[in-house]
Amino acid sequence: MTSKNKTALLIVGHGSTVNPDSSTPTRRHAREIQKRNLFADVRCAFWKEEPSLRDARFFFADQKIRDVFVVPNFISEGYFTQTVIPRELELKGPTTRANGQTWIYCEPVGNNPIVTELLLARAHEIAPNVEPTETALLIVAHGTELNDNSAIAAKREAERIRARGEFASVGNAYMEESPLIADWDRLTTAVNVIVVPFFISDGLHSYEDIPKLLGIQGGGMEVFRKNPHRLKGRSLYYGKAIGTDRRFADIIIEQTLNARSVSHAG
Repeated sequence: MTSKNKTALLIVGHGSTVNPDSSTPTRRHAREIQKRNLFADVRCAFWKEEPSLRDARFFFADQKIRDVFVVPNFISEGYFTQTVIPRELELKGPTTRANGQTWIYCEPVGNNPIVTELLLARAHEIAPNVEPTETALLIVAHGTELNDNSAIAAKREAERIRARGEFASVGNAYMEESPLIADWDRLTTAVNVIVVPFFISDGLHSYEDIPKLLGIQGGGMEVFRKNPHRLKGRSLYYGKAIGTDRRFADIIIEQTLNARSVSHAG
């Protein structure tokens, strides 16, 4: 195994030109991982913010660094993880050798099975006193053809949690395709409904758009502090985007370990 002083970590996020909160979780996870002293250097790069992906190619000029792990902080595989990131970083596959270094491209964080545990933890955190057998859990993603893989990922997580038999029902719902989150009251008959956004960061979708679709009055970060919301004769509990969970730092680290074992096996 390569020693920590010879490895670096690059965490890649989408970023946003209009929402400064978009990059916050990625930057916070990077700071946390840097404090753990597992890598010689930990940096972030973004598609829609600075520092850019193209800048990131020159982050690790220290000749002592032999391996650079690239972890996409994305919920699912898709256009950005399969096309944009490899193109901008000039990655040729799972491993790319250039200038005496090996760049190891890891799977996106959303592919890690720990995400299922964090979704469950988030549900219990925002509704700690409800009886699970009287409660429905809805995992909401964007949907539409442009975000098809995120829809698939939300469905996968719902199936995993449903198999545990903990809640009265577990479902996936979307902003722009069926089943619509706007129809939440028709998707379940449970008296308690927990809704967790399956996004990397909080932004207009999580604290404005989805609350409106649910029928919650008002918006902004206050929407997460007013649980439960009494709507249509139910108690609705609404949580922050799952990617804001600080334990995603652990997932990022595990993705590098998984990629390291695969690359060594190959």
